[in-house]
Amino acid sequence: MRIVFAGTPDVAADVLRGIYQSGHEVCLVLTREDAQVGRSKTLTPSPVAIVAEELGLRTVKSNKPDKVVVDEIGSTGAELGIIVAYGSILKAPMLDAVSNGWYNLHFSLLPKYRGAAPVQRAILAGETETGVTIFKLDQGMDTGEVLKQVPTAISPRENAKELLNRLGQLSISVLLEALPEVYSATFTLTPQSGEASFAPKPTREEGKIDFNLDALTIQHKVLALNPEPMAWCLVGIENMRILDALQSLSSNVVDQMTGHEPGALVYLDGKLYVKCGGDSVLELITVQPSSKREMLAKDWFNGNRSVEKLS
Repeated sequence: MRIVFAGTPDVAADVLRGIYQSGHEVCLVLTREDAQVGRSKTLTPSPVAIVAEELGLRTVKSNKPDKVVVDEIGSTGAELGIIVAYGSILKAPMLDAVSNGWYNLHFSLLPKYRGAAPVQRAILAGETETGVTIFKLDQGMDTGEVLKQVPTAISPRENAKELLNRLGQLSISVLLEALPEVYSATFTLTPQSGEASFAPKPTREEGKIDFNLDALTIQHKVLALNPEPMAWCLVGIENMRILDALQSLSSNVVDQMTGHEPGALVYLDGKLYVKCGGDSVLELITVQPSSKREMLAKDWFNGNRSVEKLS
C-alpha cells in the first residue's frame, strides 16, 4: 500500500524513518509549518520535515489541513494513513482521503490518557505501566477502535523524554508487525474498553513545586515535566528549575530533617535535601538556576550556602 505519513516531533521522525527503512512506500509526508525556535526566533522546520527531506520524500506543511491538502493527498493515490503526534485533529474530509483509513500511534494504553500529553500525565500520576496503542482514527479524540496494544513498565527513574523515546522505539516494532495484517486485511479492530482519562499538556504554572506535598509526588512532577515545561521553585525571588530529584528513603536523613519546615534545605554527606510534606525528604540531584546552565544540586548549594529554604 501507498502510505501518507503525518507527524511533527522527534519521536514521529523516528517512526517515519523506521517505516521508510523497512521498505514501505511513503508517498507523502504531512507535517506542521516551520516554527520559530529559541531566543532568536529562528524559523525552523519540524523534525519530521527534516527527516522527510533527508529521505527525499514529498512533503506538505500545514497546521490545519484544508481542501488543498486533502486534494494533494488524494492525488498521490495513498491507500493508508499513519499519524504520530501530528498536532492537529483530522476532520472527516482528511479521514476519507485515503481508502483504508488512518491509524494513529498513541503513547498510552487507551482509553487511559487520551490527548496531547499521555507520557507526562502517566508519570505525573505515578503510573507503573503504560504502553503503545495503534488505533483507527475516527472523529473523536483518541476514541477509535484498537488495532494493536502493547504494555510496558515505567521505570521509577524515567523522565518524560526518556520514556517517550523508549515508547517511540517500541511503537516502530509494533507498527511494522501490524502493517502486513493491514495490507492483507487479516486484522481485527476492538472497541476501547475501560475508564477513559485525559492528558492535556501541562502548563508552566502546573510546574510550580509545592513543598507541602510529599516527596514522591514531587519526584513524579520533576520527572514528568522534564524536558518541558520543567518543574520549578523559588530561591528568594528567582526561579530555579529542578531537573532531577529522588525521594530519600534513608531513615537517617529523615530523622536529621525532623522539625524542619517544608522547603528547608539540609546538606548531608555531599548531598542536598529538601524537606517536604508528611515528614518526607527529597534529594535534589540536578538543578538549573535562573539564567544559568544546569548543574549538580550540591554544586549549586556550595556556591549559595546562605540559602536556607526553597519556596
